[in-house]
Amino acid sequence: MQGSELEALIQAGIPGAEVIVKGEGDHFEAVVISEQFEGRSMVQQHQLVYSTLGDRFSGELHALALHTYTPESWASQRRIQ
Repeated sequence: MQGSELEALIQAGIPGAEVIVKGEGDHFEAVVISEQFEGRSMVQQHQLVYSTLGDRFSGELHALALHTYTPESWASQRRIQ
């Protein structure tokens, strides 16, 4: 799997999301920023992202370090860095 493919899958499943993917092979790190995360717990946010990946974890994707943010929390995170 390519990072661009993972990015496209997430964007297709969460329209309007900003997705940043790093990694290669079957190990990736993804930052996903979406208004759809507003009011959802971190577990619910991650479940939403995982639902966009279908059965990819049963073969071509082994590990995904996932960081999810609302646009507001992402802006706050960026100010800290």
